[in-house]
Amino acid sequence: MALPTIGLSACSEDSVAPLDPDNSDPTDTDPTVAPTPLPIPEMLVASTFNLEMRPGTREFLTDKTTPTKGYNGDYLGPTLFLRTGSAVTLNVTNNIGVNTTTHWHGMHLPAVMDGGPHQPIAPGALWTASFPVLNRASTYWYHPHHHAPVGQGVIFDPTSTGYQVYEGLAGMIIVEDDVSDALPLPRTYGVDDIPLIIQDRRFHDDGALLHFPTNFNPATDPALRKGGNFLVNGVEAAVLEVGAQVVRLRILNASNARIYNFGFSDNRTFHQVASDGGFLRAPVPLSRRMLAPAERAEILVDFGSDQGTTLMLRSFNGGMSNSLVPPPLQDTWDTADFDLLEISVGAARSNPVTTIPAGLTTVEAIPDSEAVNLGSARPFELNANPFGINGLRMNINVINETIRLGDTEVWEITNPSTQAHPFHVHGDSFQILTRDGFPPPENELGWKDVVLVRPRETVRIVKRFLDYSDSTNPYMFHCHILEHEDVGMMGQWVVEAGAQ
Repeated sequence: MALPTIGLSACSEDSVAPLDPDNSDPTDTDPTVAPTPLPIPEMLVASTFNLEMRPGTREFLTDKTTPTKGYNGDYLGPTLFLRTGSAVTLNVTNNIGVNTTTHWHGMHLPAVMDGGPHQPIAPGALWTASFPVLNRASTYWYHPHHHAPVGQGVIFDPTSTGYQVYEGLAGMIIVEDDVSDALPLPRTYGVDDIPLIIQDRRFHDDGALLHFPTNFNPATDPALRKGGNFLVNGVEAAVLEVGAQVVRLRILNASNARIYNFGFSDNRTFHQVASDGGFLRAPVPLSRRMLAPAERAEILVDFGSDQGTTLMLRSFNGGMSNSLVPPPLQDTWDTADFDLLEISVGAARSNPVTTIPAGLTTVEAIPDSEAVNLGSARPFELNANPFGINGLRMNINVINETIRLGDTEVWEITNPSTQAHPFHVHGDSFQILTRDGFPPPENELGWKDVVLVRPRETVRIVKRFLDYSDSTNPYMFHCHILEHEDVGMMGQWVVEAGAQ
């Protein structure tokens, strides 16, 4: 069947009409959805993992069945537990009927094991990734990263990344190491150490996933998968029961395009202890934590005096106004506050953690003087109309950047547009040096693999290129708004031993 066509203007930022919230779908924020206990994804602890990508069904809306995809189940996938210094083998079988991949987001590994566009898995085939775990303790994730041909209709292509992730293909990875073992943190998975996979979806009247509004006009409407049904671990209106103690929440923004501004309904202070790629130096007190697509944050929340009460994990998007999403691309929830998860506090569990630690670990700051290109940072301009990077759209046959093994580089990411873009770099974590010439906030002074680049902002990052070289198989850099990635806002880089 021929794919619908889509004009370039549908992917532009300043030339599209606002999305009428009434046209998103009548089932968005359905008041009939009953509260449901928060499901905790199964944790797999092994050296060899077997994952099957397969179709399924899920009842997101009352008495309506939604066709979905998942790993080892009908929606999402198990949490993979890895340990630094161990060797891991991951066998992925593709039973979803179309070409796909599985990318180990944030993991430091050889390019040929990355699971990006150059490691496709054909229908019915098995792909194996094997590598030593070199990452620091933190929260990572996995998801498809297939590259459908860029052109008209790509966002409708069932082999595109945005399409496959939206169907439910995603899961969390937890890495632990000797540093995390020594810290007095909550660590009982599903009890006081809670994975929270946050997604937004929308549905047709019959319960099927609605990728774009029914009256979507490719020539004028925003080509973004955003909706008003908010899922946590695959469930809307979820309820998390915790003890009156310190609880660790591992928050993953697994939405295709939505930015969240997390906080609690009573405006309490919480403490961020880890970012994408590892622990911070010390817990950072916050009342809000913004996360763009693919970003992660581990936070500690002290419920010690809250037994018998309930509160909400909420997104305070009302405070973002037009600062990140311009009016032509906004929907109702880009500028409104909304609840994500009800938290019910009961009696403390056995051996509770009751205090927030004063310190966490030493974070070695990469000095910019170590960079071989300090005087001429490698530039990455995030373009719109059409989407691309440095004036180029993704071409799977073109290597955009070549880097020398062992070097440290400064990259300068510039966003001249009116929309914020989360910039992701494969291969290993980096550190943020500056935002528009100023040091980043304290909770960004750690290890990252995604950085949100705000409109008209320039961000400088520093990254070491260690351990792996491969002149044939590239890593990716791209916007992690998945529809932007699919329409061309992505490029490729290789690391070569002795390259100039």
